[in-house]
Amino acid sequence: MNDQDRSEPGGNTEYGHKPFKRSRSHFADRITADGRDGWPVEAGRYRLVVSRACPWASRALVSRRLLGLEGALSLAVTDPLQDDRSWRFTLDEGGRDPVLGIEYLAEAYDAREQGYPGGVSVPAVVDVPTGKLVTNDYQQITLDLATQWTALHRPGAPDLYPEPLREEIDEVMEGIYRDVNNGVYRAGFANGQDEYAAAYEDLFRRLDLVSARLADRRYLVGDTITEADIRLFTTLVRFDAVYHGHFKCNRSKLTEDPVLWGYTRDLYQTPGFGDTVDFHHIKQHYYRVHTGINPTGIVPVGPDLSGWLTPHHREQLGGRPFGDGTPPGPVPSGEQVPEQGRP
Repeated sequence: MNDQDRSEPGGNTEYGHKPFKRSRSHFADRITADGRDGWPVEAGRYRLVVSRACPWASRALVSRRLLGLEGALSLAVTDPLQDDRSWRFTLDEGGRDPVLGIEYLAEAYDAREQGYPGGVSVPAVVDVPTGKLVTNDYQQITLDLATQWTALHRPGAPDLYPEPLREEIDEVMEGIYRDVNNGVYRAGFANGQDEYAAAYEDLFRRLDLVSARLADRRYLVGDTITEADIRLFTTLVRFDAVYHGHFKCNRSKLTEDPVLWGYTRDLYQTPGFGDTVDFHHIKQHYYRVHTGINPTGIVPVGPDLSGWLTPHHREQLGGRPFGDGTPPGPVPSGEQVPEQGRP
């Protein structure tokens, strides 16, 4: 997510006088068990850089927690606000990441490739010894955490991308990506009424289909949490706070769909999901960085967050959140979401 007014989350995107378009990630190296791209899985070698505002980066935050990779893959959290050099480490003492020693994520990009044509996006994985960016491939990072980092998973880690269900997971995720994850941005950054209306219709058509799918099943695919749930959750948890008003996705709120509201609350209250969500960062970023959409920079006071902790009753549908595994342990010291970002 490079979420300044000339580019958008996940990869580099273009808008302005053209329809909204999300580019492919420029750095698509993979960190694998066999090191086929020159980047072998190795505890302590890499640093995951995220913004808690970003839905694409938040996928990696959730996956890392669920799989228990906190001790193997360190975490850097950027300021939700950017300047002209994009993501910066002003939340850290002295304005520098304490491990990488840099002020801007752009420095890791430059260490990898000087003058590359894209924006500086998160999530990003940086090689600590060299300070070079390894990958900003937001689609692949979480899949590799689930399938390539298995030797470093915690005991009881869930299988987030089970092989027998991958075809169905991929099919479900494709529609959700196109119409929901990316669809809210297509609506929010549309340049014309027809373009906006098309994205709006696609978004709510897909949400209606997803709501119907989840009416009698607890999770999207199978009876456990998978990658598909993570990808849907990170958009839905932001829906009422930013997408409904800021991106004009206003047919209905999440809280007005009993199924989707219950489903998202169920996940929010599951260890590894809600404990990564910072509503303060989310609102500060969207409303203050998108000056083309919100030129005043006024950040709404609402919505009321207290409902996130209310009973959802989704356990009545059965399902086993972690399959044969167990919940993740407590959030590591120093990684807790500050109180102002929680209900």
